[in-house]
Amino acid sequence: MSYEIAFVIEDVLGHITHGDNLRSHVPDDPEVSAHWVTLPFDAPGRASRLPGYRSNWTVRSGVMARRELRRIEREQPLDVVFFHTQVPAMLRPRWLSKVPIVISVDATPRQYDELGSFYQHDVGPAAIERLKLRVTRARFAEATHIVSWSAWAKQGLVDEYGVPADKVTVIPPGVDVAEWSEPARPAVRPGPVRILFVGGDLERKGGVVLIEAFRSLRDLDVELHLVTRDDVETAPGIHVHRGLRPNSDELRALYRLADVFALPTFGDCLPMVLSEAGAAALPTVSTDVAAIPEIVLDDVTGLLVPPGDVTALADALRRLVTRGDERVQFGSRAASHVAEHFDTATNTARLLDVVKDAADRTPTRRTTR
Repeated sequence: MSYEIAFVIEDVLGHITHGDNLRSHVPDDPEVSAHWVTLPFDAPGRASRLPGYRSNWTVRSGVMARRELRRIEREQPLDVVFFHTQVPAMLRPRWLSKVPIVISVDATPRQYDELGSFYQHDVGPAAIERLKLRVTRARFAEATHIVSWSAWAKQGLVDEYGVPADKVTVIPPGVDVAEWSEPARPAVRPGPVRILFVGGDLERKGGVVLIEAFRSLRDLDVELHLVTRDDVETAPGIHVHRGLRPNSDELRALYRLADVFALPTFGDCLPMVLSEAGAAALPTVSTDVAAIPEIVLDDVTGLLVPPGDVTALADALRRLVTRGDERVQFGSRAASHVAEHFDTATNTARLLDVVKDAADRTPTRRTTR
């Protein structure tokens, strides 16, 4: 049996890497014929000058998705549409109502609102928020199934949107463990201990706080390597790397050379760089924010500190910098945890099982194939 599946993916932030990983592994399933719709965040051409369009991602992504799905459906009737995230599904057209949909979320809109100040996202007027809640609840109710990146996001769907728990499957985004693994990381090697940070938005991801904490470690033989697009003031021991693409050989090389990974973020749902760090057997220092405790297990695979707490961050880093054996223990456990729960090949196969099951639940469409 074959399945004609449209994958509608937001091409923004961590969703870009998620989309790339899906494109790499969906073809592994011979039953799936995939149709890809990627939604760039920037409004192109004349559309960028339209009021109410350029400033509204829900409208922009919904319009782009509708147009591309109409084009695909004309050429090949679809068995199911997979939306990541729920945002482009908000304007799902009436003609698509008979096609089952699976919605994937990294966070609910209300959870995102709670983190919104860190994403330059403002909560709208009460009337608009009530409308958004009503429409979102309707889309979640219409979905054949929902995939959440984390147990944290699933709980938000159940508690805030009334989604039945058995309608939600937790499938985290993955990392290609085979590509990122570092099988033999020594407790001690020549040269300074290297701390690695990867985050385009330096301030939101906690890079500014990390630099401040790093200053208190100058009595140690340690370096800080920052992968970011933002400007960083030069200082002894700080190295800045720019222009590195996700999943690139150059980026993986930095992980292999690092000893500790640090992401003291203020606002994130489930940063994919944490699965990369775990696959590379790096102990991680991060923050107890959103779903991060599901991937960084405190005092097991790394250490969690309160966001913005420079002293706690410096203490956690000092502990890992000065305890080589503990670094290796944490890193080994992190590699095992990521391999079991965050491997992209395994999780893509699980995701496709959910999507194909959604198609099979619409027998009138399946029997015509």
